[in-house]
Amino acid sequence: KLLQSTLENIHSNTNSESYQDRLSRLEGDKQSLILQVSVLTDQVEAQGVKISDLESSLVEHQQKLNSTEEMLQQELLHRTSLENQKLSLMGEVSYLKLTLADMEGRQGQGAEKQHKAEGLFKELRILKDKVEQLEDQKLQYEKKLKTTKVKENTDFLDERRFQIFIQRFVYPHPYRLRRTQSGGLQAMDPDVSQFRRGGLRATAGPRLTRTLESYDSARDMNIPFSQWTREQVCGWLEDYGLGQYVSLTRQWVENGQTLLSATPQDFEKEMGMKNPLHRKKLQLALSAVTTKVVEKSSELDHIWVTRWLDDIGLPQYKDQFHEARVDGRMIQYLTVNDLLTLKVTSQLHHLSIKCAIHVLHANKFNPNCLRRRPGEEKQPSPSEVVQWSNHRVMEWLRAVDLAEYAPNLRGSGVHGGLIILEPRFSSETLALLLNIPPQKTLLRRHLATAFSALVGTQGMQEKREYGNATGHVPLTTTAKVKPKKLGFTQFSHLRKRKPDESADYICPTDWSTDSEWGFPITFCSTQGPQPQLGQTGWKAGEGWDKNVIKNIATNSN
Repeated sequence: KLLQSTLENIHSNTNSESYQDRLSRLEGDKQSLILQVSVLTDQVEAQGVKISDLESSLVEHQQKLNSTEEMLQQELLHRTSLENQKLSLMGEVSYLKLTLADMEGRQGQGAEKQHKAEGLFKELRILKDKVEQLEDQKLQYEKKLKTTKVKENTDFLDERRFQIFIQRFVYPHPYRLRRTQSGGLQAMDPDVSQFRRGGLRATAGPRLTRTLESYDSARDMNIPFSQWTREQVCGWLEDYGLGQYVSLTRQWVENGQTLLSATPQDFEKEMGMKNPLHRKKLQLALSAVTTKVVEKSSELDHIWVTRWLDDIGLPQYKDQFHEARVDGRMIQYLTVNDLLTLKVTSQLHHLSIKCAIHVLHANKFNPNCLRRRPGEEKQPSPSEVVQWSNHRVMEWLRAVDLAEYAPNLRGSGVHGGLIILEPRFSSETLALLLNIPPQKTLLRRHLATAFSALVGTQGMQEKREYGNATGHVPLTTTAKVKPKKLGFTQFSHLRKRKPDESADYICPTDWSTDSEWGFPITFCSTQGPQPQLGQTGWKAGEGWDKNVIKNIATNSN
């Protein structure tokens, strides 16, 4: 018993010691947990302060965003009101022009009516000035909107302005063309006293470039281009609209032979010519100077091309074409990739430019071949409609009681050449562009009747035959043209191709000539949803009205 009691005492003592050890360890763990809790509490408080700061900054940025959106909405509303005022003023201008034309027709009846016509002419000038002011205000507001979204590189602008200052004032060139303002009323115009609708325009007039024969005696054309001096070459570049490269060219070029022996890579490296269209323009100009072949298209400069874009209904591309310095010669050799570089991606706009170039070819690049105002004809023939401008098509819509939809054609690319020469362009396509609702069946039927009378019986029959052909894809207003992608199997053929064979021109230069009509023909139609715009889709004489081609050929001759 004594031994048993002794063992129990020893066991109780060991248990009490183990409990005390556990208790002490628990106390230590408790203290460490308390420290950890305090540390985590401090961290949570610090994170809470940061979250509150972030919330306050978020509220401030939200307020700034709301204020910016309000300013943008106000600018857009102001711009819309200016557009409406411009449209109303243009409507008044067109009405006054028609009234003035009628008054001029009765000018011989008495001096009183002549005085009234002069008064209307003065009012027309005032309205034209108002339209120009509205356009200037519109450009100013557009610039303000652009500055709110994009920060321009001021260093580049300062350097560019300094180069322009050096070119214009430090190194003035005696052969530089003198730029003019709006070409409506100029002192050089012999018909300034006689009213012409095509002359009173807010855009630049039909200014022509200087041809090879128009240079003065200081640049003797009998001297080969390879022997031209540095200053003559720089002056020649400035005449062709490439004056921004004169400073670097003056440092690199020794004579004309330097440019003739240079490659496009040299133009980019030595002259800083990064724009591929500028390099193409320079190559075409050098080719023309070397061969001394004067093309009619070379007389049309890049200012005329911007007015031409207005005439064919594509004024939204004027900035891109002007920046690329696209002139008449480049229009003749435009490719699909060139248009994509100019940000022209719409298939309908590609076809519009192609048909417009066809009309220029048919009229031998006459700068005034497009008709901008109604004539005396009651029922125009297709050969006359093919030369209608976008404004003339809108006048036709007003004549057939569709005046409320006529402004929708601005920026659509619709002109007479597209209506007549493109077989897939139908009254349904025109109704889509005019935004006529599908439920207005009577209005669409009226448009289809007027369209059939405009195109002619033969033209409508050929459009229907083309539409009923197998594999026909209708023309849509939303189709896009994508650049061609070469596969790996096609790279081996690139070295074997010649440069002319790989050119995918919008308007091919190798026209086929029909013996019956005696007129070079290439067609604006292509097949498939994504057409190969550089190739002809029909055979010679197919899809054109013979009378249209005969009349166009007669006019061009």
